[in-house]
Amino acid sequence: MNGLGGLNKSPEGVVMGMVQLQLPVVVTPEHLAAQTRRICEMVAKARRNMASLDLVVFPEYALHGLSMDTNPAIMCRLDGPEVAAFKQACVDNKVWGCFSIMEYNPRGNPFNSGIIIDDQGTIQLYYRKLHPWVPVEPWEPGDLGIPVCTGPKGSKISLIICHDGMFPEMAREAAYKGAEIMIRTAGYTAPIRNSWKFTNQSNAFCNLMVTASVCMCGSDGTFDSMGEGMFVNFDGTVIAAGGGRPDEIITCEVRPDLVREARKHWGVENNIYQFGHRGYVAVKGGAQDCPYTYMHDLVAGRYRLPWEAEVVHVDGTSCGFAPPTREYSPEQPEIRKYA
Repeated sequence: MNGLGGLNKSPEGVVMGMVQLQLPVVVTPEHLAAQTRRICEMVAKARRNMASLDLVVFPEYALHGLSMDTNPAIMCRLDGPEVAAFKQACVDNKVWGCFSIMEYNPRGNPFNSGIIIDDQGTIQLYYRKLHPWVPVEPWEPGDLGIPVCTGPKGSKISLIICHDGMFPEMAREAAYKGAEIMIRTAGYTAPIRNSWKFTNQSNAFCNLMVTASVCMCGSDGTFDSMGEGMFVNFDGTVIAAGGGRPDEIITCEVRPDLVREARKHWGVENNIYQFGHRGYVAVKGGAQDCPYTYMHDLVAGRYRLPWEAEVVHVDGTSCGFAPPTREYSPEQPEIRKYA
């Protein structure tokens, strides 16, 4: 399965590299341009480091650092120079790439977005973080759902970002839509280390899906990101893991074909199938209702906790942000291909 980190690549294997990128400080457009160049250089390094590499993944905040600065002068656009540089780096190095951008939003706060670019320079997946890490992060809640794209070797890939992975519904949605590999990028710092590890493992096991996850790494003089790149097999077993060394690239061969096999042939603990077919030994096809109150309430717009009125943190004022005045109104943009 691991193939010595991709050195011994199998015919059906997908070799991935997770870059534990050194945490930058980005304040000006000049800083942004310099960090863009550095990321492109790391794409080339990843290719030189592993000739069999199919997909290189950069963490959340790789381009902007952890300042939470929403200055429009350093926000990105899909048709901007930063994304164009990432496309060219993928073409030049004949490799797929996953990148993080803070995306300009004319209707409100910026989006925390991620893109996957193929080796021809085409965006194959475009995602906006659904669950910003409140109350710390100021980003607009995402409105594109959880897309799945066809990646190297015909693999099905999804991307979630950081705090998204703390909600089991995110991984379940990705798997339900066919993802065999779920990428999770993050900027997390050391206090989240344990929950990072066990959620990456549970997201994999509960959905018979490979998870490939990586954080920013090192210090920017204020924050200390933890690195902790890791690959988890569909049975919840960690098959490769990094530590806290900045700019280390954690590589691993993953096998989406074995994910497909397990989803078809597992009986015990085939949880993603059994979720919608409860007790199929007793009743034909299993129970296919929805017995979960919170799901019904969320769809109906009446999600309320028994202790809702007692929750202390309900906006970003504790972290220095002004209380919001707008209510959520998704843009409902057309899902489109990006050339």
